[in-house]
Amino acid sequence: MTDRPLTLMAVHAHPDDEATGTGGVLAQYAAEGIRTVLVTCTDGGCGDGPGGVKPGDPGHDPAAVALMRRQELEASCDVLKVSDLEMLDYADSGMTGWPSNDAPGSFWQTPVQEGAARLAELMRHYRPDVVVTYDENGFYGHPDHIQAHRITMAALEMTALTPKVYWTTMPRSMMQRFGEIMREFHEDMPEPDPAEAAAMAEIGLPDDEITTWVDTTAFSGQKFDALAAHASQGENIFFLKMGKERFGELMGMETFVRVQDSTGAAIPENDLFAGLR
Repeated sequence: MTDRPLTLMAVHAHPDDEATGTGGVLAQYAAEGIRTVLVTCTDGGCGDGPGGVKPGDPGHDPAAVALMRRQELEASCDVLKVSDLEMLDYADSGMTGWPSNDAPGSFWQTPVQEGAARLAELMRHYRPDVVVTYDENGFYGHPDHIQAHRITMAALEMTALTPKVYWTTMPRSMMQRFGEIMREFHEDMPEPDPAEAAAMAEIGLPDDEITTWVDTTAFSGQKFDALAAHASQGENIFFLKMGKERFGELMGMETFVRVQDSTGAAIPENDLFAGLR
């Protein structure tokens, strides 16, 4: 027997990512007395600056944005009752095709084994029972999300300590519903071109391929407030436009694919810690 608490580690790319896909489980498991560790890989410096100024525009200061976003991240963690926040502080690589992808020191340019070694040290320290990160496409193709996936999977190989590993995902049925709601809020939104529509259709998974459905509806208010803590990025966070009640109806279920398991817990499951308690 050990006095070490059950531990969840979520590995995310930027400040605010923790709230979108895993805010519910972070809040729920914290309320259950489980240790929750958030690892944020980049500084978020390619986010919007004060007044919505965009990267590359006059007045955008990546260092100042990174400082502001760290403060917002800490506020989000307070809302979600995250036990431990760890920041790797790599420079934000920006969206696919941005010049910042190629900047020395950016997360995308960091050798996978270097990032993985740093993350492996955190895994050895916290010894998580469950690790959550993105799939190999970073869910929607963002370079930093893909890199977060790569270093996480490499760190897991280095340590061989974690009983259960999950990738965040979204059921295709829910993705379709998102599309309907976005058109509801943006009546003038043009129809996507065929290539973009085809790419969107590949995001997420068919419902029957999702292994883990965690109903976090009771914590959706905390999840909304955690997203709202990232106020500087509000223009980019569509979900905040829904209002808290609508948000809770749509975002209460968090879904995952289990990719590593040593417990033998049956799937589908409704608890990331099934087989561990």
